[in-house]
Amino acid sequence: MLIFATSDKGGTGRSVTSSNVLYRSALQGTDVCYLDFDFGSPTAGSIFNIDSAVHGTTTQTGLHVYLNGECAEPNRIDVWSESDRASLRNRPPGAGRLMLLPGDIGGGEFPSSEERVRQCVRLFLRLEEEFELSLIDLSAGRSYATDIVLAATASPELRSVKARWLVFHRWTRQHVLAASSLVYGAKGILDTGVRRGHKHDDLINALRFVRTAVVDPDSPELEGLQPPQVAWLRECNQDLLELASNNRVGRTMMIGSVPLDPVLQWREQLISDNDVYARRIANLETVEAFSSLAKRIVDDAAWETL
Repeated sequence: MLIFATSDKGGTGRSVTSSNVLYRSALQGTDVCYLDFDFGSPTAGSIFNIDSAVHGTTTQTGLHVYLNGECAEPNRIDVWSESDRASLRNRPPGAGRLMLLPGDIGGGEFPSSEERVRQCVRLFLRLEEEFELSLIDLSAGRSYATDIVLAATASPELRSVKARWLVFHRWTRQHVLAASSLVYGAKGILDTGVRRGHKHDDLINALRFVRTAVVDPDSPELEGLQPPQVAWLRECNQDLLELASNNRVGRTMMIGSVPLDPVLQWREQLISDNDVYARRIANLETVEAFSSLAKRIVDDAAWETL
């Protein structure tokens, strides 16, 4: 299965949430692969604590070079063996493979072309044979990366491969509107996808929204707030629920929600069980949200019954 992760704005938590969801999927026993298609800022290596690829790889075999036809195979990094973080090294018993395909340092954005689309098709077909789940982290907004993968997945070779889209947004008015525009607006995912050869209904059925950094007005962490502040938060939350519903970003299109977590506010990283139970720097609710998302994005029943 191919999962495409996108957002209309930066700062949504798209990359760090995607990384944590894929990490949890690997811990559940799935062989997974993470592709950094954020061409303008290929920094996924920093989330996985791969110090040699914090700004992309320097091997001249990253995804930029591969898609430009300048190398036969893109560089692969085994996170379990190459992470510089002790708690991530060594594959846990029962865990699946966890592989990172980084971009190239200084690679930059580039437009879609017929050959780049062909290279993308070849790569996705190979990964589909090797991994149970490949997550492609796209550049934010109406990007070249999105156009390339929409063209690739519309090709005859990939039509039988199951592909899904996750659109990430923070739980704010601005981000809700931006996420709706990215999907339903002019030159958005649906518009571009149809022009690239997708069927409108098939594409929208393959797409769901993920809310990030969500503050629950009734959370125990907010017990120190004054009653008027809690009342105001509840009012804001209700307004957002109505706004999301009116802009087709509501619960019927939402596959998951991730609460605000102090660790992710200060540092974009994978949250390990050690961070929750031993160090107590991260919240259990955050890990539970990641684990639930990891199961729901591949569960046909969970996806289709929204």
